[in-house]
Amino acid sequence: MFQQNKPLPNSTARGAEACGEPVRRVFLADGDAMGLATRQLTAILERIREVLPSVSRVSSYCLPRNVRGKSAEDLAALRDLGLRTMYVGCESGDDEVLRRIGKGETQDSSAEALLKLQAAGLKTSVMILHGLGGTALSEQHARNSAALIKAAPPTYLSTLVVSFPRGEEKVAAGFADLPEGFEPLTDVEVVDEMHAFMSELELPPDAKTIFRSNHASNYLNLEGNLPRDRPRLLAELEQAQRGEVRLRPEWSRGL
Repeated sequence: MFQQNKPLPNSTARGAEACGEPVRRVFLADGDAMGLATRQLTAILERIREVLPSVSRVSSYCLPRNVRGKSAEDLAALRDLGLRTMYVGCESGDDEVLRRIGKGETQDSSAEALLKLQAAGLKTSVMILHGLGGTALSEQHARNSAALIKAAPPTYLSTLVVSFPRGEEKVAAGFADLPEGFEPLTDVEVVDEMHAFMSELELPPDAKTIFRSNHASNYLNLEGNLPRDRPRLLAELEQAQRGEVRLRPEWSRGL
């Protein structure tokens, strides 16, 4: 991310273009840029325009709560300066799962943020994490995550499978009061949760959501456009449930 107090020299930034193709896209990385004040984001976007005039799209991560403090006018102004796509890691639409993992959001707060971004003309890319509720909350996690997407259909929707490269203790602590605690899903149970999610995901006929479930963490790769391809996606999931499709082995999965 460009820092307002340390402006990028023109020669350094333009060097990227001088070495090859013009820079077309910029991602405001290493955190949630929407947590910055609108004036700071404005300065960053103006600087990108000045130093990299070939850039046509700027995107950023975005927590729902950081949209709350920005007006519709603020968001529209940022869009006019080149901000185009917000990557919103909702992770779940189930309030209990969100509370237990300490997300600091609810289904309503996530939907409100998505609708506000969309009304300002910004594209939204939403991520849902399968397995985040463990076996105990799998069904409601799937159902209410679908409800969130139906409430505010995003431009892009991706589903990943939760992984614990540093151990699951932190997440498990939020489930300690449940009789079974936090029990991770097996690969077959993840496919069942994916089917439950897709079964509930009846988007409006005029929705145009690009769906991808092809991250390295997934046991089964799926892709399509919703709602058009939902019957096919359900059929592919049912094939996997019957064991007719080979799932990605555990050793080959990644973050």
